[in-house]
Amino acid sequence: MSAPETCTKSALAARRFWPEGWWRWMDIRIGIIPLPVYVLLLALLGVMVWQGWMPGEINIAIAVLAVGGFTCGEIGKRLPYLRHVGAAAILATFLPSYLVYAQWLPPIVVHGVTSFTKSTHFLYLFICMIIVGSILSMDRRVLIQGFLKIFVPLACGSVAAMLVGTLVGSLLGLDVRHTFFYVVIPIMAGGVGEGALPLSYGYAAVLHQAQDEVFAQVLPSVMLGSLTAILLSGLFHFVGRKYPHLSGRGYLYPGEENAVHAYVDRDQEGASVDIAHLAAAGITGISFYVAGLLAFHLFGLPAPISMLFIAVLAKLGMAISPQLQRGASLAYRFFAVAVTYPLLFAIGVSMTPWDKLVSALTLSNALTIASTVATLMITGFYVGRRMGMYPIDTAIVCACHSGQGGTGDVAILSASERMALMPFAQIATRIFGAITVTLVLMVFAYASGF
Repeated sequence: MSAPETCTKSALAARRFWPEGWWRWMDIRIGIIPLPVYVLLLALLGVMVWQGWMPGEINIAIAVLAVGGFTCGEIGKRLPYLRHVGAAAILATFLPSYLVYAQWLPPIVVHGVTSFTKSTHFLYLFICMIIVGSILSMDRRVLIQGFLKIFVPLACGSVAAMLVGTLVGSLLGLDVRHTFFYVVIPIMAGGVGEGALPLSYGYAAVLHQAQDEVFAQVLPSVMLGSLTAILLSGLFHFVGRKYPHLSGRGYLYPGEENAVHAYVDRDQEGASVDIAHLAAAGITGISFYVAGLLAFHLFGLPAPISMLFIAVLAKLGMAISPQLQRGASLAYRFFAVAVTYPLLFAIGVSMTPWDKLVSALTLSNALTIASTVATLMITGFYVGRRMGMYPIDTAIVCACHSGQGGTGDVAILSASERMALMPFAQIATRIFGAITVTLVLMVFAYASGF
């Protein structure tokens, strides 16, 4: 066959709808969903809502979360200007929260998503795979240095944020005691379950008040603080793209990326990775989490932190084979790409009450919270820079100290495109959150004459 005939047949094939034209449509994605499949899922779920029938099985839940999460994410990625400061993660979290509040999301969908999210706790599966995958793909020396270095910016940022936040609140007319204990401290307490709840129980016990009344006072600060951290992290990411020398793009200090690449080339070159390695890495990560959950039951140490320590010890002790480490890295990449936006959508529907967020939006509260989070991040930026770390990545880890627990970490790191920092984010959220709650409750009891 001559060359002109071959070109003619290729051109004709390119103009045909089936199958070449159809394949081109299948290669257009909404998030990870092929466009025709996305349209099909919308139609099928629409019929289910119209019929008032939506089974509670996992396949339906995945379909709803995927359509909802990636739709919100795609809208955010196309917003002018805002797409550069994490609009995709923000919309995936807070747009569904507003839709629930406005009753624009069908009740059957809200019930299904809420039930699935709270009964499965798949947030912890996500954190498990992200932590284990990112830790096991690090060089051992890099891991040790990173964990040791991050404590200083976090400590300095926490102290500075407490002082500045309280000062700003008092200058705006808020009571100093109320500003410190009910506005500033809840931001850095480690989220809702691990922070606001124990903090409110402690305050209530000291003051002999009902816990739910105290909890209602501290929760809005947690919510708005997390939103501020997401926005500022997206802004810092945008600055990092403009000034690349300030950004490690997921690494904490210069030379870390070279060490990681050299580690991968040296220890994992030629190591084949198949589905068995991926599955083995997944069950290994889950076993770490089960051990962490048992540690929480026995000793009260939060399961994600216990899991983090176990993963670090396994890494430092060279207990994980190169093939398994490659499998863990693939598991991490899969969850980061395929699960992040559906998870954020689930968080927005089931764990982010819009009315609580709005209730904190008085000017004085908003400025106090914004100054607290900004001080935390800016201090981390400059301290990290003085310590030879990438300042923007250090600041983003510090932002996680003001996030909404694990859900906030996911949103903050998604907005800044730095999911690899999850192990350090957990230190900021869990460890520093626990330290904050413990010390502040001691001060609160002393100041109240308890």
